[in-house]
Amino acid sequence: MTDEAKPRAGTSTVLVVDDDRAIRRTLEKFLSDAGYNVDTAADGLTALERVREGSPDVCLLDLGLPGMDGMEVLKRIREEQSGDAPPVIVISARDDMRTTVQAVQLGAYDYLVKPLDANRIRLTVQRALEQRQTSLALAHLVAEEREDHGVDNIVGKSDGIREVYKRIGAVSTSRATVLITGESGTGKELVAKAIHFSSSAATQPFVAVNCTAFPPNLLESELFGHVRGAFTGAVADKVGRFQLAGQGTLFLDEIGEMSVDLQAKLLRVLQERTFERVGDARPVKFAARVVTATHRDLQQMLREGTFREDLFYRLQVVEIHLPPLRERQEDIPLLVDHLLRKISRETHHLVRYVSAEAMELLIRYRWPGNVRELENALTRAAVLTTGDVLTVDTLPISLDDEESELVAGEAAGLTSEGEAELVTLRELERRHILRVLQHTGWHKRRTCAILQITRPTLDRKIREFGLERPPSEPSAAS
Repeated sequence: MTDEAKPRAGTSTVLVVDDDRAIRRTLEKFLSDAGYNVDTAADGLTALERVREGSPDVCLLDLGLPGMDGMEVLKRIREEQSGDAPPVIVISARDDMRTTVQAVQLGAYDYLVKPLDANRIRLTVQRALEQRQTSLALAHLVAEEREDHGVDNIVGKSDGIREVYKRIGAVSTSRATVLITGESGTGKELVAKAIHFSSSAATQPFVAVNCTAFPPNLLESELFGHVRGAFTGAVADKVGRFQLAGQGTLFLDEIGEMSVDLQAKLLRVLQERTFERVGDARPVKFAARVVTATHRDLQQMLREGTFREDLFYRLQVVEIHLPPLRERQEDIPLLVDHLLRKISRETHHLVRYVSAEAMELLIRYRWPGNVRELENALTRAAVLTTGDVLTVDTLPISLDDEESELVAGEAAGLTSEGEAELVTLRELERRHILRVLQHTGWHKRRTCAILQITRPTLDRKIREFGLERPPSEPSAAS
């Protein structure tokens, strides 16, 4: 074994269990020279004590032990350690099918027959360690994500958010591929987590990859993994995100930024449910559910030829659209209350109340960065607040003069005679939508562009407010 291929000394411990002192000494010397820490045991009870202490990463177990035989030791390890059990490699002079089958049924990683081959032991121990490291990584991912899985972090009662709740409930009962669309900062990853942790795969890993976080030439390796020597700098094998996801959920954020070449490889994975690590021709099964998200207009990208049409339809089995924060102003007070509780826990700055003036500004502001910008603004304000009341002077946002006058005038409901008419926020919204529709001659596409809302949202608002085109109004293209 070369120095590069050796594990770092002190990182992995191998427990050798055999009643033959000569075999114990030989394996101890060989594995120590290979860079492992080695512990030994001459009987089953001592071996169980070592495992209970949590010392071994891999166990080499002889079956012919005095007192408690190896099969019973193997069974006890699996029962007592459950998911934390180290891989057990059985070493035995028994070369028969019945014993081999029984050992594998009890959870043995491999079954090696004496006399032992040194190279076979080296490779088997190395692969068993790789499997254990992958399993521990998966367990860590599951535990980490379950602490903040996002199911209760999507806040709101507006019509748009209620539709999102319904879609989450519908898709969480299946394994269908989901495409989440919406502007940056609207909470697309929270929706992906809510889908995963509401599904039957909630105990499996949720693995997220931001496609913009890696250079195009490294994203493939990050997704699929690579083998040692696959390219310059690949000094060791790497497990990719596709493999880490196991039978859970793989979330690909900003899928619209993926190169066309990599899109083709992703399509193949979705079709064949297998993938290959970079530099390795061996296929690896892919069992995870795929959820993707983007802030880009994929339909426009299809027309421009920068996104594959066949991949688009594979990803868009179910689509969930997240409305921007400016389209759900009624949710802002709820979001503020929710985020301030979270921020208070994280920053240890307790803010109990928001002044009326500050809340008015929070509602009026258009939030181009959506919920992410709102959380950042509230975090800054909470840190700068000296008491328990958040005031407007601590907020890092403001309305420009033109917007202030427009919003103030609309909020006051100025009539043509200049007299103030106090109206509800709902009535203000209805009047504004009607005014834009009249301005565009009921041209819905232009109306959506001005209001910065989607066509389905506009149609729903028209029905909700009972808006009707005057009979004399000429029909406009929409």
